Amino acid sequence: MLAVLRNRSYRHLFAAQVVALVGTGLATVALGLLAYDLAGPDAGSVLGTALAIKMAAYVTIAPAVGALADGLPRKVLMLSADLTRAGVALLLPFVDQVWQVYVLVFVLQSASAAFTPAFQAVVPEVLPEERDYTRALSMSRLAYDLESLFSPALAAALLSVITYDGLFTGTALGFLASAALVVSAVLPPARRVRAGGARARAAAGTRLFRTVPALRALLALDLAVAAASATVTVNTVVYVRGFLDLPTGAVPLALGAYGAGSMAVALVLPRLLDRVPDRTVMVRGAALLVVVFAALGAVTGSGGAGGTGGGAGGDWQWAALLALWAAFGAACAMVLTPTGRLIRRAAPAEARTAAFAAHFSLSHGCWLLTYPLAGLLGATAGLGWAVAALGSITLGAALAAARLWPAPPPPPLPGLPAGHPHPARGRGVRPGRRRRHGTLTDGARARS
Repeated sequence: MLAVLRNRSYRHLFAAQVVALVGTGLATVALGLLAYDLAGPDAGSVLGTALAIKMAAYVTIAPAVGALADGLPRKVLMLSADLTRAGVALLLPFVDQVWQVYVLVFVLQSASAAFTPAFQAVVPEVLPEERDYTRALSMSRLAYDLESLFSPALAAALLSVITYDGLFTGTALGFLASAALVVSAVLPPARRVRAGGARARAAAGTRLFRTVPALRALLALDLAVAAASATVTVNTVVYVRGFLDLPTGAVPLALGAYGAGSMAVALVLPRLLDRVPDRTVMVRGAALLVVVFAALGAVTGSGGAGGTGGGAGGDWQWAALLALWAAFGAACAMVLTPTGRLIRRAAPAEARTAAFAAHFSLSHGCWLLTYPLAGLLGATAGLGWAVAALGSITLGAALAAARLWPAPPPPPLPGLPAGHPHPARGRGVRPGRRRRHGTLTDGARARS
């Protein structure tokens, strides 16, 4: 997998992604502490609103930027986004009103909505071979997972010697380092702008997701992943502290199990995708999410030590939760890692930035739905109802994806010429079953 780092341009882009992710992780910790300073007990409400603003920026800004960026130098676009993010990070320590936090968060996330689709669109041009691109996608997945584990630990270490305001400085340094690495990368020239205005180009990116069967299925798969991610992100602390009555230190362990499952799959997927079609991996990943939700419903219904379930919890429930969170991470990685390959194949090169921007927007729209649903149902109706609702969404999304994305036709039987009258599957034989023929008139022997 590391062989792709021999490509100098990709190596610099990947390093830019890593340092920017670390900076974002530091900002997440610092923003929580800033919110507590400004709002005290209402800090959760402030952070919830900031998260909603983040998702709204992703949903609304990304398609517009993707259309306007068509034909612009990607290096200039990514550099401008990094400098904007660094400037916002330097301003955050000086705010003294909650509304100022909201404005700066919107600007910060709007810049991220410009940077990410441009980055995603340029990588397949830097690595035109699909084998190399697949490994780059797995490395990107690993970078996200490692950031979720590394950044909180780094923030905790830094907070032992500096105030949280210093974390914003670290965030700015991360974005500035990302900008420097982007400048040093040699990127392909911008492609010719397609005919039509910016609105038409933005619509073209979205139109691909309406017309291409694999991309329609991808949106259903994004919804399944969003339901699982919302369960982990929003309700991990409720399961650990309320349901199992475990100490605070158990929360990062549970989140770490999710990241470990995702990383394990990201490491093995490049070799697997060399032999197995994307559809098989992604649809089975969605099916695994359904199974994990069913198992989580059983654990939730068994009762917890904290009284949420009304029963007596035990060590087995904690072990089961860790295993289920790891399975959630593995299944999400099965769906998310090959996503770039689908978009790369479906979108012409000149429309690739708009296509990645459209996916960025639409996929975050799924999270904008599932995040508040997970929190609201968990708080008002209980964890059991939250699992049932999000699991039902996942089941429906998995079935829709399998239906929207038809399986490719079976390969021809070995030894038979093209157009031979013996089909790969005989009539009345269910898929997956085989029927044996005797010796055929042309001397071939086959099974169907």
